[in-house]
Amino acid sequence: MKSVVRSLFGIVLLGSALALTACSPKFDWREIRSNDAPYAVAMPSKPTTLTRQIDLNGTPVAMTMTASSVDGITFAVGSAELPDATQAQVSLSAMKTALVNNISGTIKQEKTLTMAQGSAGGQLAVMEMQALGASSNEQTRVLFARFVAQDKRVYQLVVTGPEKAVKRELVDTFFASFKLN
Repeated sequence: MKSVVRSLFGIVLLGSALALTACSPKFDWREIRSNDAPYAVAMPSKPTTLTRQIDLNGTPVAMTMTASSVDGITFAVGSAELPDATQAQVSLSAMKTALVNNISGTIKQEKTLTMAQGSAGGQLAVMEMQALGASSNEQTRVLFARFVAQDKRVYQLVVTGPEKAVKRELVDTFFASFKLN
């Protein structure tokens, strides 16, 4: 589990650092289509994509993270393909635990929602949570995340940053833009 935490956190931090160095207007939303997984999402600045091998609930998988940052707020989508749909569904809890541990946090709110399944039609269950945790500069860090499993593939959407900087409308814009193809 610790390797999952380190890997996921490292990917998000590296993506954030790379995105922060790019010059772009504040919250310049643009649609990004993944080359590795069947989804599209709006990112607030030019994203960086990295793929790493991680251990996800005892199963080694390649996790691809696409992330961008604006004003210390990171927006990221992670995706991975597992050997079967059952493992994909079970791995969502491990992903949630890893993200909360990354910020030494506590879950403040959890709920289950639904979203369109894409071109296949139907609805998918979506787990959403909000967590608060520590930050290196003594500010409270907030983390909003959504977790989705479709067939053998898992997705995690993350918005994180200083609690006072992350506005719910930014989170809603990012989450609502995520579409499965």
